[in-house]
Amino acid sequence: MGVVTPPPAAKAPKQDRSRATRQRLLEAAVACLAEVGWAGSTVSVVAERAGVSRGAAQHHFPTREDLFTAAVEYVAEERSQALRDLPVQDRASVVAALVDLYTGPLFRAALQLWVAASNEEQLRPRVTELEARVGRETHRIAVRLLDADESRPGVRETVQGLLDMARGLGLANLLTDDAARRERVVTQWAALVEEGLG
Repeated sequence: MGVVTPPPAAKAPKQDRSRATRQRLLEAAVACLAEVGWAGSTVSVVAERAGVSRGAAQHHFPTREDLFTAAVEYVAEERSQALRDLPVQDRASVVAALVDLYTGPLFRAALQLWVAASNEEQLRPRVTELEARVGRETHRIAVRLLDADESRPGVRETVQGLLDMARGLGLANLLTDDAARRERVVTQWAALVEEGLG
């Protein structure tokens, strides 16, 4: 009896490979933005980081603006998903988690896109629209996580103030490690939020 040779391993369907390549490009684009900013984030740099050819990158995203507009959408969805995935906890933990979101790499990448959009006409309307949508979604998720009753006067403003404060701490963290001061601010804000939300 002869040895039976197993059939060659089936290749992943072309659509799956294409989707995986696109995902790698988006992740590489976000990482490049967070690490080297808009100026250093070229299609070639992103393609190399993703482990694909420049031609493959341009097949998925014909222009730099197409690539980074898609990256804007990817960042927006990742930021929203990170918030949706937060477990319901005590309010102090929610405040800390919201601040962590704004001091992490997704916020850093988003900020690079904001800066680029301020100078790039092609990006500005897309970034503005997405950030407005992400802002509404972030607020809605924060309200749920904090178990906040926005029908009460001042509650909406308290939640928005928390998000604005978290964004500001994220900006402060860009230039220096602000962890020690940030921890004290977060503790104080957690107390204010608890008092404001009742």
